[in-house]
Amino acid sequence: MQTSTWVPWITAAVAVFWGVGGYNRLVRLRSDANAAFAALESELTKQVRLVHAVVPPEEEQTQSQFTGGSAFWGGLQGAAAQMAATLASAKAKPLDPERIAALGAAQEVLSMAWDRAERDDAHDLAGPRLPDDFSSERQQLMRMALAAAEQFNQAVARYNEAIAQFPATVLAWLFGFQPARGLRARS
Repeated sequence: MQTSTWVPWITAAVAVFWGVGGYNRLVRLRSDANAAFAALESELTKQVRLVHAVVPPEEEQTQSQFTGGSAFWGGLQGAAAQMAATLASAKAKPLDPERIAALGAAQEVLSMAWDRAERDDAHDLAGPRLPDDFSSERQQLMRMALAAAEQFNQAVARYNEAIAQFPATVLAWLFGFQPARGLRARS
């Protein structure tokens, strides 16, 4: 055999090895982003649990002209339910941009509901309805979620950069790797 007949075989072998290596890199980066989402999901779930721990059973939610009773708690419960539902949806496909956008919106709604509850609680003439230590626990949970969101966003950025680079973009197209979206971090 002449050396010129080896050139196509060597070229094909290099292309196959490159393709396998490139594919494995994309899979690893996608897996890293999924793992970062799992950590984020855990932190956001803790926020939902905090709502359930703070909100009293409905029969204990007194009605008066000052407290608002269940109306006070309803916004917080609704926001927690929305967060739980969007978390479940995003958990099924953590790199789906639409699901992450919905999760970001739910996170914003829950944060606004907490802020409103704290604001309304400060003006309650019958005394505070929220536990004294809730605010510090909420702040700690928010810091942990913010750190987890940052980790997720960094993993998503690395994944998106990898699928946008040529020639890996060819593999991304061939195997259906789609760009992901990070979660807007709420401080």
